[in-house]
Amino acid sequence: MKLVIITGMSGAGKSRAVEVMEDMDFYCVDNMPLDFLLKFAEICLESQDKFSKVALVTDIRSGGDFKKFISDLDEIRRLGVDFTLLYIDANDDTIVKRYKETRRRHPLEIDGEQGSIRELIEKEREMLMPLFDHADKIIDTSYYTPAQLKEQIQNIYAEGESRIKLNIVSFGYKYGIPAEADMVFDVRCLPNPYYDFDLKYKTGLDAEVRDFIMGYRCSKTYLEKIIDMTVFLKPLFKEEGKSTVNIAIGCTGGRHRSVTFAKLLGEALTEKGNLVTVYHRDIDK
Repeated sequence: MKLVIITGMSGAGKSRAVEVMEDMDFYCVDNMPLDFLLKFAEICLESQDKFSKVALVTDIRSGGDFKKFISDLDEIRRLGVDFTLLYIDANDDTIVKRYKETRRRHPLEIDGEQGSIRELIEKEREMLMPLFDHADKIIDTSYYTPAQLKEQIQNIYAEGESRIKLNIVSFGYKYGIPAEADMVFDVRCLPNPYYDFDLKYKTGLDAEVRDFIMGYRCSKTYLEKIIDMTVFLKPLFKEEGKSTVNIAIGCTGGRHRSVTFAKLLGEALTEKGNLVTVYHRDIDK
């Protein structure tokens, strides 16, 4: 039996995540009460012919004691259930924007809590901290389209592909490090094309910017070392049971150096026969 417990912030994309799991033939349950979790796992374990792949959502709507929830997870593990706790997250600004677009009420507001939407989000984040701390996998959807979230979940949970997948994301440190990153490389130490007026408004996808950055020996050496490090660590990640390794490359704004390095790293790893996806999170900011 394979069990995926989906949790995380309201408005971060849990509903979309469970839809993807349903398309992957998981038996899905939304808004599972915390007190029912252990019993439900026992029932699924007894009927594995029917419940061989299960995904359920439990979050702030479910009520209950999240600290007890963690102890229930330990008990489920002792039962021999193969499960992962998937935490879907997003930054506060993104969640506020999504609530404004959908005009939905926050679950804590429905429960009678008072405060602005930002205050309710802050309180929810504090309440869910035990789950965040114990999550096996974290997906930050702040800059994901629905299609990118679907691809990420499929990369993690799709069956039938034995090769480990490498997800490369470029980002800007001013917007935060991607929460799902397994490896983070900082390229802020390299020469910055931002200060060249002719390059400032271009991106790392433009040949002129790439040539500027890679025209320095330190850039070439750094890229070679990142490639070597990734090739070295990939089988070690696989031995630990990971099906996907998330590699984040960051510069100050996420438009020039990190984009160039993510693109070149993706090309180099693809040439070596790896399954690679490249995403430039902050390139349009």
